[in-house]
Amino acid sequence: MNEFWIYFKLGLNHVLDLNGYDHILFLIVLTVAYTFKDWKRVFWLVTIFTIGHTISLILSTYAVISVKANLAELLVYITIIVTALFNIFTAGKHSNNKTKLVLLLVAALFFGLIHGLAFSNYFKTITSGVQSKLLPMLEFALGVEAAQIIIVLVMLVLSFVFQTVFRFSKRDWIMVISSIVLGVAIHIVDVNFL
Repeated sequence: MNEFWIYFKLGLNHVLDLNGYDHILFLIVLTVAYTFKDWKRVFWLVTIFTIGHTISLILSTYAVISVKANLAELLVYITIIVTALFNIFTAGKHSNNKTKLVLLLVAALFFGLIHGLAFSNYFKTITSGVQSKLLPMLEFALGVEAAQIIIVLVMLVLSFVFQTVFRFSKRDWIMVISSIVLGVAIHIVDVNFL
């Protein structure tokens, strides 16, 4: 049980670490368009993202795929930029069709794969002495999912407060938050990768 908490906390810290805020930025733009009434959709988006994250972590840990750390980090920020731009261009447009939902779920899975690759080198290092890495990866994934739920809840509360108390329109809320995240992500890419 003690080992479970080690990897679970590692998953929590991976997402909640303010020094590695790429995960937080992605979750913000992934969930900014939703409110508490959309909790099922948000839950599935975040869970599908975690599944993708875990799949790529497994594939990388068992040397099925390999991506250079710098490239994986750049791709993470590209996923943030793409998601923010998607929000900006679709903010205020009402569309509950199943095609859009499927597209979002596929994108969340694909982006989860990219985010998992970015963390895989570190995970391989910390589990280098462990014979079976599958259980630690699943424990880590549970920590990631728990941390993501915390961030999603914070975002849903903030969305509620700003849209209800401060009377931001949903469109304005999405546009402002997505634009801020877009600006931060572009700045990080410019400073670190260009």
